[in-house]
Order: sequence, then structure tokens, then C-alpha cells
Amino acid sequence: MPTPSSNKLNVLVVDDRVDVRISARFVLEDNHYQVTEAESPAMAKELIKQQQIDLVLLDMNYSRDTTSGDEGLELLAWLNKAELGIPAVAMTAWSNVELAVKAMQLGAGDFLEKPWKNQRLLQVVAQQIKVSGLKKQNQKLQQRLDNTEIEKGDYQWRSPCMHELMQQISSVASANVAILLTGDNGTGKSQLASYIHQQSQVSSGPFIAVNMGAISETLFESEMFGHTKGAFTDAKSNRIGRFELARNGTLFLDEIANIPLTQQSKLLRVLETGEYEVLGASQTQFTSIRLISATNGNFKELIDNELFREDLFYRINTIEFRVPSLKERTLDIAPLSEYFINLYCKKYAKPNISLSDDAKAALQDYHWPGNIRELSHLMERAVLLCRNEQLSVADLNLRPSQGAASADCHLPMMTLEDAEKQLITQALNLEDQHVPKAAKLLGLTKSSLYRRLEKYADLQK
Repeated sequence: MPTPSSNKLNVLVVDDRVDVRISARFVLEDNHYQVTEAESPAMAKELIKQQQIDLVLLDMNYSRDTTSGDEGLELLAWLNKAELGIPAVAMTAWSNVELAVKAMQLGAGDFLEKPWKNQRLLQVVAQQIKVSGLKKQNQKLQQRLDNTEIEKGDYQWRSPCMHELMQQISSVASANVAILLTGDNGTGKSQLASYIHQQSQVSSGPFIAVNMGAISETLFESEMFGHTKGAFTDAKSNRIGRFELARNGTLFLDEIANIPLTQQSKLLRVLETGEYEVLGASQTQFTSIRLISATNGNFKELIDNELFREDLFYRINTIEFRVPSLKERTLDIAPLSEYFINLYCKKYAKPNISLSDDAKAALQDYHWPGNIRELSHLMERAVLLCRNEQLSVADLNLRPSQGAASADCHLPMMTLEDAEKQLITQALNLEDQHVPKAAKLLGLTKSSLYRRLEKYADLQK
């Protein structure tokens, strides 16, 4: 069985004749392949379940029936149904067009006639492994299309706190250490994670972002490690996990504090050893990734309340950076607003729009509970609704209750439940009852807000 340090591809030779298996072994091993032997399709199935097999070189006829090819076809049908993604090359000592067609229909990539010419054997094996690799790569790319796309921009920060943060990040970005980004929701942690990846030694590899708050406890292993067809009721096809998608690249775990306690040991194991198992498979897989995590959670409270493992916390935060809130970046509020205006004018093919001085002052005074995410959404809405060449305070739709938060302002005394109700109502009103947007404004996941709406049924009346 190949080890994680071995670069040799493992070819399974299935034939009931020892001399044929030995001949194939000599040729393949001389050309840097690893060879595993099976004398029957039944033995081959067991080996495929236990080992990492990169290609099956399959004789179609065996002692039970030396002409029909039924035993070989049965194994091809099994491979096809299991959707293991293992390429197969069929071979027989008799030239049989009908059998070759049947083998191809069941998933064989090519057909060899025995005795083979060594050059032809090596050419077919190399070609089928290459095609298989391209298919797997295509599957990964298709899954990445469903993943978070990080918005890339050329905005340059003005605030001293951001200059200092970017200098600190740049000094460690190339080192393969785990980085934890903390700070309020909407402060741009995802964009910083993408920047770190671009400056790292694995920048040529993939950047895979995962919102851990959106993964349910029951789907954690499937999402992170992948699953095989039939691993559970709804597993109708194979799925590649996030650790495999991110191999030789960066894996960004957003909202990492939301990982269920029952699943944290599984994450800790793969971070410590690089080992994991695909759900429904028995072979141990290995991955090598650069880890970046982000959260707005309070780890001290979570650890004290035994909701987050302390050993996992130390594993994910070799270096920790706090991302400042937008209100701490006062020099950036107006220019960042203009940056978003230009961005959305281009996106929606709108004429250039500017900010009035009063609008800049209002933006500067606003307390920005949703940080950069809220600013981006506000500017997008303003651009879409604006009918003039200049945005006014009215176009921004900043309600008086959402304006400047002075140091001496006091909230009326009320229960936490009533305060939560008021905040939820306020966020829903600001976002025109759009629950996902209101959840982002409140720093919650969509599912968390829906649970609160179920709890406070009177809010929906």
C-alpha cells in the first residue's frame, strides 16, 4: 500500500495467470509504478476497498469461463456503480470486438490484446491515469464554483491601525503557520484571508473558504472530508471534501467558533496529523494545507464553558490578529464609501456618482454595527436607487436612531429578551424583511436568526 510520502502510482493487475502478472509487474515497476496483484475479480474488490488504487489492469477471462469475459465485465460494472473514479483497462488473449465494446460501455477506458507490446501497455496506462486526473480536477473545479468567491479590490487603506495590521500580516504571510483572525462580523476577515493566501508560498494552489457556521453537525464529515456514493441515504454520488479541495493550498475556516463540540476532535486530528477518512471509505487520506481561521467569538468563554476544545484553540492560533472595526478606521470611511460606489456603478452600468459633503459627514458619524459589510450593502442599495449624480444624506437612508452613537447615550432598561427582539425588528426593517441580510447585519448566521424568529413568533405577526 502506498505511503503518503510515496509518489508512485499504484496499478492493480487482475489476472489468474501468475506469469502475466509477473510480466506486467516487471514492465510497470521498471517505469516507476507500484504494482498490486490480484488473481481474481473477487480479490480485486477487497484490495480496492483497502488500498489506494490508481488504475486497474483487468483481464476479462478467468478459469471459470475463458471466453465470455463475464467475470471481467462484472468487476467493471461494480467499479462503475461504485463511482470510485478508478480508471480501468481491459485485456484479453482473444481479439473480440463485441467484448471490447461491452467493456467500454461499462467504463473501461481502453482495451489491450495479450500478449501486449510493452510500449503500448505503458502508453495506455499513462494516458488513462492522465484522463482520470483531469476528470478529478474538473470535479474539484466544479465544486469550487459553489464555494465562496472572495471579492478582490485595489483599495489602499488610510487608517494607521490598518497600516500596522497589514505590515504584521505581510511579515508572516509566507510562513506556513496557522493564523487566526478575530474581530467583529463584517470587518473584512475573508478578504484578509485571501490576501494572506496570495502572499503565501502556496499562492499557486487553491483558496477554499468554508463558513463553519453554515455546516450542520450531521453534515460536518461529509463537507470537510467528503463522502462516497451510498455512504448515507442522500449520498447519490461521490463528493470531494474541503480538505482535498484545498490540498497544497489554503483552507479558510470562517466562523470557526461555531464548530459543534462533537466534531472538534475530528478537525483536531486532521490538523495534527494530516490524516482523515472519506465518509463511507476505509482508506486513510492525507492532506497538506495552509490553515487560516476567523471568528468573532469569545474563545475564553467558550473554553471555560467547555464548548470549544483548548487543544484545538492552540492548534488554530499560532499567530492571532485582531481586525479593527470600521469605526476604528475613521480615515477610511469616506474613501471606502467612494470605492464601493465606483465598484457598483461599474457592476450595474450606472453613470458616475459622487458623495455630497453632508453625506460624507453622516457616514463619518454613523456607528457602523455591521462594519464594512454593512457599508458595502448600503452603498450598493444607494447606487441602485440614486436618480441624481450625487448621493445625499436622504439617499443613504441612515435613520436618526442609526446615527452617531455618542459616549453619553443610554439605552432604556429592559430584559435581554426584549432587547434582542428590538434589535431583530430593527435589522429586519433596515433590510426590508430580508432575513439573510438582517442576519449579516446582526452578526448572526441565517439559521441562527431563523431560530430566533421561531422563538419570538410575535415578531412575524
